[in-house]
Amino acid sequence: MDWQDLTDLTNGRSFVVERVRLADSGVAIEGEFEPPQLMRLSVDDQVFVAAFVLVHGSIKEMERIFGVSYPTIKSRLNRIAEHLDFVDTDPPPASADVIDRLQQGDISVAEALSELKGSR
Repeated sequence: MDWQDLTDLTNGRSFVVERVRLADSGVAIEGEFEPPQLMRLSVDDQVFVAAFVLVHGSIKEMERIFGVSYPTIKSRLNRIAEHLDFVDTDPPPASADVIDRLQQGDISVAEALSELKGSR
């Protein structure tokens, strides 16, 4: 069984991997492992994401490969992104960055305190 068969079999439902065997060494590990979120996408969406990475995020190239318009590519990317919650696209600033900006006079003490409280 390959990854496409597994993806088709699970049909987007949640599943747990209980055994992993390293093919080259024969070592097996048993336990409960949750698969990565990308693996839970449909086969078509996994192929789409792989193509997007291979073209370095070029929507113009994705339009050419898949023969669809810019809005279609953007819509599909947005739909896929809804299933990928492991990436923090707006991480809080590092404490050192906040202090540097405060020392340079770019932000006030109140703004620095607010940002530092938000990063906890």
